[in-house]
Amino acid sequence: MLTSMGTTASFLFKGKNTSKLNKNEIEELESTTNFKAQQLQKWYKDFIHDCPDGHMTKEVFRKIYGQLFPAGNPSPFVDYIFNVFDSNKDGVVTFKEFITAIAVTTHGSVDDKLKWAFKLYDIDNDGYVSRYEMIDVITAIYQLHGRFHASARGRNAPDERVNQLLVKLDKDRDGKISCTDFCNGFKTDPMIVKALLSHTLSERSSELIVEVT
Repeated sequence: MLTSMGTTASFLFKGKNTSKLNKNEIEELESTTNFKAQQLQKWYKDFIHDCPDGHMTKEVFRKIYGQLFPAGNPSPFVDYIFNVFDSNKDGVVTFKEFITAIAVTTHGSVDDKLKWAFKLYDIDNDGYVSRYEMIDVITAIYQLHGRFHASARGRNAPDERVNQLLVKLDKDRDGKISCTDFCNGFKTDPMIVKALLSHTLSERSSELIVEVT
C-alpha cells in the first residue's frame, strides 16, 4: 500500500480545489485505502477546507502539531513525519498522499504500520536506520511532548532509549537497522503489537510513533 503513494509525477488530486471527489477518484481511493465513499468525502472536505489549493504544506503540519502538543516543540518532529507523508518528496502533501498514509495508520496490518514507522526513522531514505537517525527522531519526539530538558539527565534520555532499542533491533551489531530487522524486532514485543493495533496517527498524531519508541 505504501509503495502506491505518489509514485507518478502527476497526482490525481494535485491542484484540485473543489469540495467533492468525483466518481473515478472515489473508486480509486476506495480500492487503495479501504475507506468508504462517505468517509473519503468527509476527509476530503476537511482537507480542502484547511488546504484550498489541494496541497498540505509543512507549515500546516506544524500548526496541527502545535495545537495537539502545546507544551512541546513540534518543529523537529514535523520535519520527519512530513517527509513520510510527502511520498514523492516534492515539498507538499496531496490528498492522495495524505489519505493513503492515514489508511495505513488507522487500519493497516501490523506489518504495514511498522513499515510506515520505519520510514519515519529512515531520514535519508537509504533503506537503513542508523543510531544517529534514531537519536534524532526520538529526541524530536521528546521535544514534541515537552519531555526534553536542559539537564544532563534530560539530554541523555534519548540516547539511553536508543541504546535499549539497539539491543533489541541490531542483532548483528553492524550499527544499522534494516526494515526487516525493525519490523521483526518490534513484532516480538506484545506491547508494541497491542499499541499498533489500538493507536493511530489520526487519533492523536504521534501515538503510534511514541509507542514504537
